Amino acid sequence: MHHFSYQEGRLCCEQVDLTRIADEAGTPVYVYSKATLTRHARVLAEAFEHTDCLIAYSVKANGNLAVLRTLAREGCGADVVSGGELRRALAAGIPAHRIVFSGVGKTRSEMRLALDAGIHQFNIESAAELEVLSEVSAGQGKVAPVAVRVNPDVAAGGHPNISTGKAGDKFGVAWAQAPALYDQIKALPAVEAVGVDVHIGSQIGDLGPMRLAFEKTVGLVRDLRSKGHALSRLDLGGGLAIPYRSEDEPAPPKAYADMIRHVTKDLELQVILEPGRVIAGNAGILISEVLYRKPAPDRTFLIVDAGMNDLLRPALYQAHHDILPLIEAGPEASWTSFDVVGPICESTDKFASGRRLPDPAPGDRLAFMSSGAYGAVLSSQYNARPLAAEVLVDGDRFAVIRKRPSFEEMIALEHVPDWLT
Repeated sequence: MHHFSYQEGRLCCEQVDLTRIADEAGTPVYVYSKATLTRHARVLAEAFEHTDCLIAYSVKANGNLAVLRTLAREGCGADVVSGGELRRALAAGIPAHRIVFSGVGKTRSEMRLALDAGIHQFNIESAAELEVLSEVSAGQGKVAPVAVRVNPDVAAGGHPNISTGKAGDKFGVAWAQAPALYDQIKALPAVEAVGVDVHIGSQIGDLGPMRLAFEKTVGLVRDLRSKGHALSRLDLGGGLAIPYRSEDEPAPPKAYADMIRHVTKDLELQVILEPGRVIAGNAGILISEVLYRKPAPDRTFLIVDAGMNDLLRPALYQAHHDILPLIEAGPEASWTSFDVVGPICESTDKFASGRRLPDPAPGDRLAFMSSGAYGAVLSSQYNARPLAAEVLVDGDRFAVIRKRPSFEEMIALEHVPDWLT
């Protein structure tokens, strides 16, 4: 569910006309619904009611401080994959003891930052990383709580680039190597095994692969406990799908929660979840303005002012986003097929092929739906284009939560050496 709808023929976010936001903030612009963010966080929390569960929102999905603050007020923790994301989570008011540090390439300085903050746990991805963390933690006179991310060799995810649980993926420790790594933890100073971590991919609509991976991981927990490892946590990652198309029907949070409760029954573990897309995805859109129509022999291009630097998912994952006009099409509207493309000098700068739209003209605005996750966070200033502004709506009011930088701000960190002047 989301809070974007037509009201008297005009697409609105909650009670705010999106045309007003486009007029005042310019385009392209991301718009997030606070009501949708809070609803999704609450639906997930309610599904796990009466379960010892830490919902650690995945900051990489959308790390805007206002979004993080909104979720912090709902009691969410954070799953971070860099020192910068850790700093963002802390700055937004998420307590360190509710933060999990994931990722395959943690640096020593990031480890020190996390240890100083007192985070909930480190998710370890290799023996080499474990040895470095032990050294860093010992040097600080602390004990790092760790869970090993295991790779269960289970395929899942909506695209090969977002499947993370197969044997050939860079993520996690090979299944057969995991028991030896827990023995290594016991032998090393300044690290303590507190749980097991698994995450097999993203945009997973079928719970079958998740259940298979979780059952394997629960079996590993039982085996490790029988060998004397006192494990109290099970991190099951994220990955729940959202409906990018109106006809999509991914598994609902309640079915997900029921499956997890059944798989983990009698274990007396804290369950850690790392949802990102399922909370933020349908809570945001990207508004773009039509620049030109360009006829070609076999198609018509619709050129808009947003590019792949603003919304990378279609180029990176061949992802689908519904596209809606900000002014609702009437019953007499003429619908035409377009290839919707941006202004970037790359052939991959394409949002849709053969998409039927109600005959938009230059100056019309379009909304790329379900852009709240992996939208603004993946954006860049390629082609010297400024980052899109971001706006948060709350009922009948809105605020710019990231301004569009000026050209001077874009180049402020660059320096021409004296010997070139």
